[in-house]
Amino acid sequence: MEDNTDDVPESQLLANETPPSEVFLAPSITKPLILSGESYTYQSPIPSQIASDLSTPCVLGVDEAGRGPVLGPMVYGLLYLPLTLHQSLLAETHHFDDSKVLTPAVRSDLMEKICTPATDLYENCGWATRMMSARDISAAQLRPHGAYNLNAQAMDATADLIRGVLDSGVNVTEVYIDTIGPPETYQKRLERIFPSLRITVAKKADSLYPCVSAASVCAKVSRDAALDVLYESYDAEGGEVAWGSGYPSDARCTNWMRGNMDPVFGWGSECRFSWGTAKEMLEGGKKLGAKAEWPDAAAAEDGPGDNMKLTGFMVGAGRGEEEGDELGTWFGRKVTEEVF
Repeated sequence: MEDNTDDVPESQLLANETPPSEVFLAPSITKPLILSGESYTYQSPIPSQIASDLSTPCVLGVDEAGRGPVLGPMVYGLLYLPLTLHQSLLAETHHFDDSKVLTPAVRSDLMEKICTPATDLYENCGWATRMMSARDISAAQLRPHGAYNLNAQAMDATADLIRGVLDSGVNVTEVYIDTIGPPETYQKRLERIFPSLRITVAKKADSLYPCVSAASVCAKVSRDAALDVLYESYDAEGGEVAWGSGYPSDARCTNWMRGNMDPVFGWGSECRFSWGTAKEMLEGGKKLGAKAEWPDAAAAEDGPGDNMKLTGFMVGAGRGEEEGDELGTWFGRKVTEEVF
């Protein structure tokens, strides 16, 4: 199992945090879905300047926020606009850059303009996000028969976002994406999915291509807001988020996890249980979780032939039904017509 614990300096984490009172709640934030641990996609309406002529060639960028944190979702952001405005509107007029370079206040201000009718960004830019919940990321990584790793999940989220824009009728001609893993491999996979598009996958694309910079802002502001929403269930007053950035390298995060861990269930849907940080607290040398002995593990001590599996509770687990013990055969017995 991969352990995604990005080594981000705490000084950088603090510099990039947005106080809850200043986080812009974009339309991509659906509180009930976030609090329930659901993953979901938001897609903005097609901007008026593009909707008036769907043949307009458009450029599209994709980036993510929150790949490494143990707490909170990973969010993929997408933004598209007319190709002729790519540099002039995003880079020259509004000075978009990698979201990690921009201050929290600038990020929120840019996102608010993207979402506010009558602004030039709203009239010309469409955007979308894929909110990948911590619960779903972990469940996929912890599948017992073939893990669905984070790179594969990210690839599918990216493809689904692009496909959603194409299906809406927008004439996307160029796509720029910040890479996960080797850019050549990632690019070839996407080119097989979208053979008609000119696709560029590059490292640091959020610093090279304005549409990717803008997508990174959409992703980052949405993740910041989602993290604050998740914290509301612990702090109804809406004060400072005690778990900080949610990164394992952030002492506030790990301290909060140790102080707010249920010995049986661990944490809520805000936690990525597949991360090494969570697993160490639950199962490591100084584990804080309660010890649990499962029937199959206990039975394994008597020998491999008696190791109970889940199917053992459905049928006789390889033994005659009448010979099986009551626990192993209570469910799934055959019934005769006389019962009816």
